[in-house]
Amino acid sequence: MNQSLVLASTSPFRKSLLEKLQLPFTTANPNVNEAMLDNESATALVMRLAQAKALACAESHPSHLIIGSDQVCVIDGEILGKPHTEANACAQLRAASGKVITFYTGLCLYNSRTQTTQVICEPFHVHFRTLTDNEIAHYVAQEQPLYCAGSFKSEGLGIALFDRLEGRDPNTLVGLPLIALREMLANEHLAVL
Repeated sequence: MNQSLVLASTSPFRKSLLEKLQLPFTTANPNVNEAMLDNESATALVMRLAQAKALACAESHPSHLIIGSDQVCVIDGEILGKPHTEANACAQLRAASGKVITFYTGLCLYNSRTQTTQVICEPFHVHFRTLTDNEIAHYVAQEQPLYCAGSFKSEGLGIALFDRLEGRDPNTLVGLPLIALREMLANEHLAVL
C-alpha cells in the first residue's frame, strides 16, 4: 500500500503545482526558521531548508512521504529576498534588467516510515530583456509581485519581462520541480502514472 503524501508548505503556488501530478496529498505548515547561516551558499541554503521543512512535519506524519521545498533567487552572486514593497520590487527588476538571474530550488522527499531522505537542488535561469523604468513600474503596479523572490510571477504577466527561460523543468521556477519529484517518488515505489 502506498504511503500518503504530505506537502510541507502553505504556499498556494506549490500546492497548485503538486496538484498537476493528480496524487492525493495533504499540506502541513513546517514552521521553519529560514534564516541563512554564515557563509552558506544558495544551493546549501535551499537544500538545508527543504530538508528542514520535510523533517519538521515528520513527527505529526509518522508514516508518510513528506515533500519539502525552498527557493532563492540569485543575481550577481547576491541572494534576493521577497521585495515586500513596490519600491523594492522595482529596484530588483532594475537590477535584473538585461541580465541572467538564477533560481535555486531545493527539494526533499522524506520517508518518515523508513527515515530515508532524498535531497537535490535544481537550478533555473531567467534571461531578462532590457527593461525601461516605465515597463518596470507598469508591471509592478499591474501584478503586485511583492511576495515573490525576484519580483515577478512567471505564470502571469511576468513572462513579458524575459528573453528566454532555461532549465530542465519550468515548474522549478514557480517553486516545485515536478520532474525531479516524480523521480524521487519512483525511488519510493510510488508511480505517478
